[in-house]
Amino acid sequence: MPIAKFPIGPLGTNSYVANITSNACVIDVGGEPEEILAYVDEKKLTVTAICITHRHFDHIYGVATLARETGAPVYISQGDDVLADNEAGKGGIWGLPPVPEFDAEPLFPGKTSFADMECMVLETPGHTPGGVSLYFPELKAVFSGDSLFYRSIGRTDFPMGDSAQLLKSVRQVLFTLPDDVKVYPGHGPETSVGFERRNNPFAGDFVA
Repeated sequence: MPIAKFPIGPLGTNSYVANITSNACVIDVGGEPEEILAYVDEKKLTVTAICITHRHFDHIYGVATLARETGAPVYISQGDDVLADNEAGKGGIWGLPPVPEFDAEPLFPGKTSFADMECMVLETPGHTPGGVSLYFPELKAVFSGDSLFYRSIGRTDFPMGDSAQLLKSVRQVLFTLPDDVKVYPGHGPETSVGFERRNNPFAGDFVA
């Protein structure tokens, strides 16, 4: 199975390990990554990249630990740098702990590769100003962060959220992917692009 899901952290954020070779990419790290580290050890994988879909606290709690334990570089969109110094990005909101600091490299939009896999970094702002989704054609998978969920979309009431921008991201970016691409969201169950295009009550075909 080239994709493994780990709902971890205080909000049960979906963290993923993706690979087609012995090198692996981890997408979002919502809490302490003991389960992820045990999995890659069991499967004899080497984590070569840690990619973050957006800089909300519940997607980055375990980044510092995972980066330290694996030595893998962390990639995060510069468009979300504005969140680094508020509670949505650094934690402390709702009485939850602060996020441990970590170093990161820019995650640029466009074609790249992680862990021996071609990746398209898609700009999908709205939930956050610099939110991205990660599309891996070989896996027929897109990691949508908190932009698109099963029959739902991300909330936009956090600082710098924009509902019109999020709908544009979903309809004009994510919904242009092939129908059979599986959507791996930041929370909840997997879905597919085609199903959401037809059935999503917030952004589907039947929405004017």
